[in-house]
Amino acid sequence: MVRLALVPVFAWLLFAGGTGARLAALVVFCVASATDWVDGELARRRDLVTDFGKIADPIADKALTGSALIGLSALGELWWWVTAVVLVREIGITLLRFVVIRYGVIPASKGGKLKTMLQVIAITLFIVPGPLDPLRWAVMGAALIVTVVTGLDYLVRAWRLRREAVR
Repeated sequence: MVRLALVPVFAWLLFAGGTGARLAALVVFCVASATDWVDGELARRRDLVTDFGKIADPIADKALTGSALIGLSALGELWWWVTAVVLVREIGITLLRFVVIRYGVIPASKGGKLKTMLQVIAITLFIVPGPLDPLRWAVMGAALIVTVVTGLDYLVRAWRLRREAVR
């Protein structure tokens, strides 16, 4: 829930302009991203993995990364087509998870976790002021590839889940 609450604060700071606001946006984005790791660690250590968490966690991830990607594209710092590919995958897979929830929950895969990590690193590099373009684009390219591949993996997993449940 903290991650969701930080999304509007992050977006406001991203658009505020100036180096100070940009650095503050970076800090808020990093803190919000860190809550994902902290939440996961606490849930695993205390054996509190819930169906709600399996659904709410990806939604919080999408809200944070989606606002960052849209903001960076609106500021002219990230191509819109990159944002579109990522958002179509993210929204599509989230909707897919809701559609197949009557058959079971599709938990995050290791590839999905790698995708999230690469997206967070790439977005962080885009938020950081300064000349980091080759590194930014290399990490964003890797994130984009993993985003598409894991999206296809989720489609296959959802199809299998539904097929097995119908049997």
